[in-house]
Order: sequence, then structure tokens, then C-alpha cells
Amino acid sequence: MSYLSLAEFRDRSIMPNAHIDALESQQPGWIGTQLEQTSRWLDMRLSKRYNVPFRGPPYPEAVRRWLTRIVTQDCYLHRGIRPSDEQQAVVTQQANDATTEVKEAADAQIGLIDLQLSDTQNGSAVVYGGPRVYSEASPYVAGDMQRETGRNEDQYRRGGS
Repeated sequence: MSYLSLAEFRDRSIMPNAHIDALESQQPGWIGTQLEQTSRWLDMRLSKRYNVPFRGPPYPEAVRRWLTRIVTQDCYLHRGIRPSDEQQAVVTQQANDATTEVKEAADAQIGLIDLQLSDTQNGSAVVYGGPRVYSEASPYVAGDMQRETGRNEDQYRRGGS
């Protein structure tokens, strides 16, 4: 099951609908196969950190965006491109950016993208830290203790006992 249908891909892609329709009429099901294969590739990349395949619809917006950008480049390459086409550089850059973002999302140590997890309480892959300090003394008692410690240190420095 792909994270995008052909109609959703058509609505999201920067590739003109006429080109998408032409590809689909020349090779029926080719775009759907690319959407499916790339969806499974996304699952494979994200499986160490996230519970994939994602439940939906609706699927995470980031995943749908990555899928659109990567498959758009595949469609342009399959259709054929002119070497002098300036738009192709933009399409390639978007696909490369999507691949980089997938790698960032999959990195459990420094992952910069938060996708929804289905098996966590708050539904997030980000673990937020709590307080790192514990004290039973009130702030006033702590101040008194600090003053007493300081006076004792001064007394020892002057040679007192």
C-alpha cells in the first residue's frame, strides 16, 4: 500500500498533469508501482526509529512530501529529459533534499524530524527530558546552608578551628 494514490500524487507533484497522464497511458500502473516501491523504501529507512508502515490515512505529511518529490524525479527520468532543461536541476535537488531528510529522520541520535509513533503514549518519536535536579530543601534553607558553608571556609582560612 502506497502512502499516496495516483490522484494524490497528481495533485502534489510539480510535474504537469498532462505529463503524468501521458506516462500513465503509455505504461499503465508504472507510477503506482514507483509510489509503492518508494513507500516501502521509506519504511525500510525509517524502520529502526519508527513503527512502520505508518497507520493512516492520513499519513504523516513529511512522508507524503518525500514520496512526491522522489517519485516526481523518477517520472521525469522515465519520461526523458533534455540535458539543457533548467527545471530538471530543481527536481533533482528536491529529490536529493527529500532523501537527506529521510536519513535525518531515521537517525535516532540526532534526528531532526519528528514523525508520529503509534506505540508511544504521546505519539511522538521525540523524548522530552524532565527535571534533572532534586532537592528536599527549600530555596531558603539552601541559602542558609550556603552561607554557613562559606563562613566555615573563611574561618578555616584564617586559622580557626
